[in-house]
Amino acid sequence: MKEALICPHCGGVVEKYRNPFPTVDIIIEMNDDKIILIRRKNPPFGWALPGGFVDYGESLESAAIREAKEETSLDVELMYQLGAYSDPDRDPRFHTISVVFVAKAKGGRPRAADDAQEVGMFDPRNPPQDMAFDHAKILQDYSRLCLSKEP
Repeated sequence: MKEALICPHCGGVVEKYRNPFPTVDIIIEMNDDKIILIRRKNPPFGWALPGGFVDYGESLESAAIREAKEETSLDVELMYQLGAYSDPDRDPRFHTISVVFVAKAKGGRPRAADDAQEVGMFDPRNPPQDMAFDHAKILQDYSRLCLSKEP
């Protein structure tokens, strides 16, 4: 989307581009068929998949591994991309596009850190009611596409 700005030096119109912010979210599978969710420390509050913004010069994969470590203290191995989520209303703060990865924890115990107030393990078919962003939909897609029909 373009937005016009006025140059303070010449008074001419300069076009300003506004683009969505790239983000990553990670579904971290644990050995007991549970996944890791974090309770967010900052607004918007609620339970969420670990994730965050991609830094300039960083690949999506590197961002996912970094965000998983920062928020859960876990080292992860990315297995595959689940998909991309781009609804302009998915984040109430601004327009984001998230690439969602499925990963396995390489071991260790999850601990809340960075933007996470708390870490919990949940059945992906039965997440908490107070999910942030569009993460309940992402978990529905994950359950439908990636998990067997048997609970």
